[in-house]
Amino acid sequence: MLTLKKGLRAGLETSWKLGKIIFPITLIVTMLSQTAVMTWLTEILRPLMSTFGLTGESALALVLGNVLNLYAAIGAMLTMDLTVKQVFIIAVMLSFSHNLFVESAVVKQLGLKISVVLVVRISLAAVSGWLIHLFWQGGSEQAQYGFASGAAQEEVNGMWPIMLHGIESAVFGIIQLSMIVIPIMIGIQIMKDLAWLPYFSKWMAPFTRMLGIERNTSTTLAAGMAFGLAYGAGVMIQAVKEDGVKKKDLYLVFIFLVACHAVIEDTLIFIPLGIPVWPLLAVRLITAVLLTMAVAFVWNRLESDAETEHQSAWGPAKDNG
Repeated sequence: MLTLKKGLRAGLETSWKLGKIIFPITLIVTMLSQTAVMTWLTEILRPLMSTFGLTGESALALVLGNVLNLYAAIGAMLTMDLTVKQVFIIAVMLSFSHNLFVESAVVKQLGLKISVVLVVRISLAAVSGWLIHLFWQGGSEQAQYGFASGAAQEEVNGMWPIMLHGIESAVFGIIQLSMIVIPIMIGIQIMKDLAWLPYFSKWMAPFTRMLGIERNTSTTLAAGMAFGLAYGAGVMIQAVKEDGVKKKDLYLVFIFLVACHAVIEDTLIFIPLGIPVWPLLAVRLITAVLLTMAVAFVWNRLESDAETEHQSAWGPAKDNG
């Protein structure tokens, strides 16, 4: 019972901390999505779409995915006539870059710079979309949509209905967050009290070592990959307090997770759009591993050079006597 109470308390505290961020942002963004602001953003992005081999109307899916979530983007895509290649490009781009306002604000709670996270996510989306458009010659057939979870973006008119719609979306977001975070925290508490975490970290050690990060980040890495950035951040907030995770490892973990998070849900929801999902998963995983390893290598090299320079500067003076 004590374990459950401690896990429940940790889950509620984390949900409250994240909820205070998610609620106002979701409310504001959802309300704005029902105004001319969304149309304005779409029109700004429309000329860029040809860079990725996409139609002008595809900008709506990208905007909705980035300011709201993947379900809103998929709802918009269901109304468009797109090829398999175009759907795949949008899916890959949105896998790297979506729900930017909420997830970036959550990441900030860890003391990480939002600008770094945004640059990495948007760059990955843009480069991946451009490369697929450039090198993949297939997928020219019309995409055949099946049943997709999530409906097209709901249109609401009037100030009060728009505000009510925003509040409903924000409350639902908090409930959804709590339903995932609380069981995770209880599970982690059980693992702690049964002394399973050291074994879990040891099992993950070869993978974390390959990425160039400490193995005390393994729980966060697993939570983020399974459930998403926001939920991974919730676990990391707890880990930072209890495990003393270094700032460097925080950045490396989230560089990995911005490329490859919520791999089960984010992959499965694209199945009804008629695209090959295994390549989608492979692109995300390979990109995450290679990017994290590269950043870790450069970071370690810079640290090593700085340490060598420091030792040279403060080394014993030569004896001229």
